[in-house]
Amino acid sequence: MAEIEIRTFAPDDADGVISVILPIQREEFGIDITADTQPDLRVIPDFYQSGKGQFWVAVKDGVIVGTVGLKDIRNNQAALRKMFVAAEVRGREHGVATRLLEALLAHAGEVGVIDIFLGTTEKFLAAHRFYEKNGFSEIPTEDLPGTFPRMAVDSKFYRRKVSAL
Repeated sequence: MAEIEIRTFAPDDADGVISVILPIQREEFGIDITADTQPDLRVIPDFYQSGKGQFWVAVKDGVIVGTVGLKDIRNNQAALRKMFVAAEVRGREHGVATRLLEALLAHAGEVGVIDIFLGTTEKFLAAHRFYEKNGFSEIPTEDLPGTFPRMAVDSKFYRRKVSAL
């Protein structure tokens, strides 16, 4: 089995990130969305890799198979965005989602982020279970900070407190 590497995003990764995210959104979940309606995907360094934010990719055999971003939303708070794992490397035996989340949480603790928020859709049932298993609690929309970058498709929201390392 090929080793899967978790590392921070580099500019050359842009097309690979889009090629893993879009098919999951469009084909698996039937969300009518394009790369153009997600401008953050074209400016990952500016959008995610600034302030206390960062963006990670999971790479197997030179191909990006997973992504996750942490967007700094001020006040030592951040938004978890764009967590996607290709179908062929999902599940406990690969641990890609867990390793991506561990990298994000370690970084958040190191840079002093105290709260991480995320939005997801009702369709992402496996994601709900994953987030809940990893310490995220569902919150009502009105508990989101005003700076949270809400997506139109998001209908379910979570929060996790981060403990400093």
